Amino acid sequence: MFYHPKLSKFLETYGIIAVVVVMMIVLALIKPDVFLSAENLSNILKQNASLALLALGMLVVIITGGIDLSVGSIMALAMVCIALAAQAGVPWELCLLIGPAVGLAVGFINGAGLTWLTLPHPFIMTLGTLNIARGVTYLVTGGSPVTGLSPEIRYLGVKYWTLGIFQAPAGIPVSIVLVAICALGLWLFLNYTSTGRHIFAIGGNSHAARVSGVNVDKVLIIVYMICGSFAGLAGLLLVGRTGSGFPNAGIGIELDAIAAVIIGGASFFGGRGSVLGVLAGVLIMGLLRNGLNINNVSAFWQMILIGIVIIVAVYIDVIRRKAATRK
Repeated sequence: MFYHPKLSKFLETYGIIAVVVVMMIVLALIKPDVFLSAENLSNILKQNASLALLALGMLVVIITGGIDLSVGSIMALAMVCIALAAQAGVPWELCLLIGPAVGLAVGFINGAGLTWLTLPHPFIMTLGTLNIARGVTYLVTGGSPVTGLSPEIRYLGVKYWTLGIFQAPAGIPVSIVLVAICALGLWLFLNYTSTGRHIFAIGGNSHAARVSGVNVDKVLIIVYMICGSFAGLAGLLLVGRTGSGFPNAGIGIELDAIAAVIIGGASFFGGRGSVLGVLAGVLIMGLLRNGLNINNVSAFWQMILIGIVIIVAVYIDVIRRKAATRK
């Protein structure tokens, strides 16, 4: 079989981008008038902005070989806290900080609980906080949406930058600008800081990382705080987009975040993953759903197809891992 190291490395790094391009070409050929409209393309970006933030946070956790099942509940709790604070008359500037702060706090609980209680796997801790955070949202709202958000709080979720070229809703969503800034910051953090390098080291071999002097417990707490803060920020975008904080928000979205990370090339076994891959994974899921929607395919079929894509992505990761161990 033909094998070229440079070609293999190129495909490993940018192959996921090629998949996005091919999907866009196919959808453009099938429904050019609908898919290529500026409004549709803007909506794809806007609708997946919260998922992108959740997936970026999930990436950091999965690189360590962990998982965070609580991000959907954290997002809902952040939305509810923001809406309640706005309803109580808290200045909008402080309301903007509440979402990330709530996520940071729950993330700290996840990381501290995992390390201090020496639980065998983060699945257990984050499954617990998934239920706790969701339960709190129901308790403080009585199960009803909380409205009364000011335009300033909703700005990140609903506004477009038209740049004098497009007319809304066909411009660049402000939410996507925020996602781009967060993605760049996370990329710099993972690739150019000692903590970022320690995160990859823990995912590669946590015991070896600990023996080499890495404070594994401290890094894991930081990892879950990052994931939680990204979930809180996702809540800020979604509460702005929907105009309310509702306790049912984000049910099951943690599975979409995990899927986007795995589809984007991260290893479920840890030690591998990239920001670019995650963004491409989110786009693949967004394009798949959009393509099925504009072709009037049932939502039930969408669930089946996305499930197949996830299984294939994980299987590819298993094959890649086996190949790496043979080298």
